[in-house]
Amino acid sequence: MAQGGMKKGILAVVAGMLVVSAAHAGGLERSGYNIDLLFDPSDYAAEATATYVNPQRELKNVKDTDTTTGLAPVGSPAFGSGGGNLNNRPNSVEDTESYWAPRIGVKAALGDSIDCMADYSQPWGAHTNPGQNWAGANNNIETKVESDNYAATCSYKWDMGPGIVRVIGGAFYQDVGGFKERLVQDFSGVPPILTGGLSGVGRLDLDGDGWGWRTGVAYEIPEYAMRASLVYNSAVDLDNLAGTIDLRDVRGPAPVNFYGVSGSASMPDSLELKVQSGIAPGWLAFGSVKWTDWSQLQVLEFCPAGGGSVAQPCTTLDLLYRDGWTVTGGIGHKFNDQWSGAVSVTWDRGTSHGYGSQTDTWTFGTGVSYAPTQNVELRLAGVVGIMTSGSSGPVTFDGQVIGDDVSYDFDNDFVGAISTSLKVKF
Repeated sequence: MAQGGMKKGILAVVAGMLVVSAAHAGGLERSGYNIDLLFDPSDYAAEATATYVNPQRELKNVKDTDTTTGLAPVGSPAFGSGGGNLNNRPNSVEDTESYWAPRIGVKAALGDSIDCMADYSQPWGAHTNPGQNWAGANNNIETKVESDNYAATCSYKWDMGPGIVRVIGGAFYQDVGGFKERLVQDFSGVPPILTGGLSGVGRLDLDGDGWGWRTGVAYEIPEYAMRASLVYNSAVDLDNLAGTIDLRDVRGPAPVNFYGVSGSASMPDSLELKVQSGIAPGWLAFGSVKWTDWSQLQVLEFCPAGGGSVAQPCTTLDLLYRDGWTVTGGIGHKFNDQWSGAVSVTWDRGTSHGYGSQTDTWTFGTGVSYAPTQNVELRLAGVVGIMTSGSSGPVTFDGQVIGDDVSYDFDNDFVGAISTSLKVKF
């Protein structure tokens, strides 16, 4: 039996498996990029996907390693440094928050040779929320990053040998923003009459946007459900990244304590190879390898116009990421004309290396696809996995010590995700 007669349901569930497997990779990756809808054989197709991810990273043995009180007068270079000695606070804390990653896409065939798709997704994001009552509050109370991505991608295809060659190209626009709060000054134990009710919490807000592009090539042999694709996604330069620093809860409501800052950053470029092929009637093997250039995000500095000063200092976001690698492999099977299933395993190399908590992650997934008619597909996929153990402390970057404010350990922790999607084609 030719593989083409059994392929469609398997390809649908494999696409769902790859989406949910990528939902918790390193760096700021939330769902990354996905153009699988472009390969749908229908003339027109629309797809909506929602993925829920629940990472459960717990920090332990937390120690405040910068215990200077910072009680010098406003305007002194020592003001706010260290945030005070927080080692009397809890030394373990739940760090991560769960999140949703949506995706919506439409695809159309323009004649026999051109296919195009447009999609919306949230490729990047992060949310840690340990709160103020822990020994590392001078490093982080809450950090949140969100993104919106609007993309258009097309391919031109022609026959070559037993299969089809595609050349792929597209562009995307991204808006990226977020905030970080940390304890700049510890006022606990100080009578409110002396602090004016200040909380000591400082906040950084940022937002920026930019454009990117993609290019790639693919080869398909539909009869055997075989496809190999190699796609490069460019970096997105956020040259207009700007926002505010709010120190009004640290030094009072004076206008000088709320001021604008700006800087630059780039969301990473990536290169992904995907391969799949029928291996027996009703059976499909699939795999992917992706490299993501997270190492370009190291220490990001944000300063007011004219540079920082004692009254209005610069601030930094210290990430110190290394490049990410994600490898996935799996098997799919079509049980009948309506039902297909798949299993997979994914390894993601952590982007942290001595500073931060993003260590290697192993996830194991399964998914099912149900096609009640030729025009409708419903998919459900889920993964469970382990975020491996490690520790975070001071490291040296370009001659500067990063992470000397707090140190902590973490054990192997659980991560789970579930994804649902609906595809309509005609």
